[in-house]
Amino acid sequence: MNPTLTLLLIMSITEFLLLGLLLVFFLRLRRSESALNTLQQKQESILAKLHFNAELEQELVSTFAKRQSELSQLDNLLEERAKDLRKLVRQAEEISRSPQFLREVIISGRRKGKSPQALALTTGLSVDEVELILEQAGL
Repeated sequence: MNPTLTLLLIMSITEFLLLGLLLVFFLRLRRSESALNTLQQKQESILAKLHFNAELEQELVSTFAKRQSELSQLDNLLEERAKDLRKLVRQAEEISRSPQFLREVIISGRRKGKSPQALALTTGLSVDEVELILEQAGL
C-alpha cells in the first residue's frame, strides 16, 4: 500500500470522525439552547406571577389601611354617641327622680286605678309618701 494513500485514508477517517464529533457537539448545543429557552420562558412566567402577587399585596395593604381609617372614624363616632347617650341617661335619671315627675307618675297611675302599694313599687317611694302625694292632689 502506498504511503500517500494510507495518509490520505487516515486523514479522511480523521475528518469523518471530526465531522461526527462536530455533529454531536451541534446536536448537544441545540438541546442546551432549547433547554435555556424553556428556562427563560418559565423565568418570565414566574416574574409575571411575582409582579401580579406584588400588585395584589399592594392592593390588600391599601385596602387594609383604608378599612382601618374607616374603623377609626367609626370608633370616634361611637365614642361621641356613647357620651351623648350617657348624658341623656343622666338627664333621664334626674328627671325620673325629680319630685314633680314622681308626683305626675303617682297621680296618673292613681287615675288609671293603680293602688298606692303598686305606685310605691313603681316610683321607689314608700307607701306613706305615695299616700301623702295623693292626699295633696285630692285623690
